[in-house]
Amino acid sequence: MSIPANLKYTKDHEWVSLEGDVATVGITHFAQKELGDIVYVEVETLDQTLEKDEVFGTVEAVKTVSDLFLPLAGEIIEFNDALESTPETVNSDPYGAGWMIKIKVANVADYDTLLSSDAYNDLIGA
Repeated sequence: MSIPANLKYTKDHEWVSLEGDVATVGITHFAQKELGDIVYVEVETLDQTLEKDEVFGTVEAVKTVSDLFLPLAGEIIEFNDALESTPETVNSDPYGAGWMIKIKVANVADYDTLLSSDAYNDLIGA
């Protein structure tokens, strides 16, 4: 299972990359595999400022709907519009074209509190 070392992770199975004060967020390979075929991604929090761990959207798979939790406090500045027509991209490329949102992070230092790839690997028992 792919767990890129250059990303950070949450216990809720989101991945985060950081460039300056903008974080890109998606769900991990493990999460998309557990969910199954993703048919819809909904983010209604665009342009809103949320706290860490608040729900920023939902992902719907064939058999379930799952909340998406914000890994870092900040303003949601972009949604991956391509997911509206091709939500299955989250399954096929979760760490690339399947990204979900971008956040203007309130406190960049919080990035260091997220899980490393090794710690996430231990969490999922991979």
